[in-house]
Amino acid sequence: MQTTIEPTTSFEVSDKGFYGHFGGAFIPEMLHPNVEELRQNYRQIVADPTFQTQFQQLLEDYVGRPTPLFLANRLSSEIGANVYLKREDLCHTGAHKINNTIGQILVAQRLGKKRIVAETGAGQHGVATATVCALMGLECIVYMGSVDMNRQQPNVDRMRMLGATVVPATSGSQTLKDATNEAMRHWINNPVDTHYIIGSVVGPHPYPDMVARFQSVISEEIKKQLFAKTGHENPDYVVACVGGGSNAAGAFFHFLNEPSVRLVAVEAAGHGLTSGHSAATTALGKPGVLHGSRTILMQTEDGQVIEPYSISAGLDYPGIGPLHAHLFESGRGDFYAITDEEAIAAGFQLSKLEGIIPAIETAHALAALRHMNLKADDVVVVCLSGRGDKDLNTYSKYLQ
Repeated sequence: MQTTIEPTTSFEVSDKGFYGHFGGAFIPEMLHPNVEELRQNYRQIVADPTFQTQFQQLLEDYVGRPTPLFLANRLSSEIGANVYLKREDLCHTGAHKINNTIGQILVAQRLGKKRIVAETGAGQHGVATATVCALMGLECIVYMGSVDMNRQQPNVDRMRMLGATVVPATSGSQTLKDATNEAMRHWINNPVDTHYIIGSVVGPHPYPDMVARFQSVISEEIKKQLFAKTGHENPDYVVACVGGGSNAAGAFFHFLNEPSVRLVAVEAAGHGLTSGHSAATTALGKPGVLHGSRTILMQTEDGQVIEPYSISAGLDYPGIGPLHAHLFESGRGDFYAITDEEAIAAGFQLSKLEGIIPAIETAHALAALRHMNLKADDVVVVCLSGRGDKDLNTYSKYLQ
């Protein structure tokens, strides 16, 4: 069901880092100098023409941008609409994550930082962080849940090959939430020489805004490419998977104030919404504070974080970024929850119809197409956020 948006609703971040009721910087006093240094400087750094020249050059020559916008004809016939795939899987390292790590490593250099710390779930952000640290010659420490290290071993090996130190997070569910906790602790203990590259649009302000801006190259390219192909900048729908939500924020960014474009965010239902094994935050969560910002998260009656579950390591997170929480509360975004089985089926479908094996995270977004009541002339852009090489061990369990 679509909700009417009040014309005064803003989707820009406020000076204090809020999107509507969500965002801000709820952090321990020991982290305040780090976050404040970043808040006071990031906009000025990013706006500097020399920064933009270097950033754009690296996106072109190193990352491989612009990524193609591909009309998936056979999938379109199956779905009954015009489905375009924004091919972030063709970025260097295999996912959209590199857009953000390139931007943040340049910010870190300008702040004089010598060491980078990061968290990762599916491993793609860890690989992208290790990649840019190798490129720029900075020390790299990546925290990753022990469970995720087991199910994403190829990415662990890639990070180590790139020179990163990969540290297992062994508390809680041993997944992305716990890796984020450990990375923040490391940053608190090493505040002067270390920059924390958060991989999604989560965390204290200014991270959600900064990451969204670096990822906004996705929607910027979509508008130009779609106009070249159809004569219209705006599709009817933009669809993206959401864990923390960086690929979705990037795909939505330049359409936030275009009410004719429906923004479709797809979460992981895991074994089902009532199974007790899910990561569908907007369906199961309520407002609270997680990892430094006020957002929507899954929590018990007394405010304890509920352990999430998803077959996809990148969606296995108990909250969403504050921008997405605002999109949900305001009705600007349409949120769907897709089960493990639906996602796997959609991953196999794209592989067999278009010769593209998607990340299981992305497969959740593809699965939502069948729930969207699309018309034959609708133009739908799906952010194909990553490639499925990292997930072959999981996919192989479903091979007939």
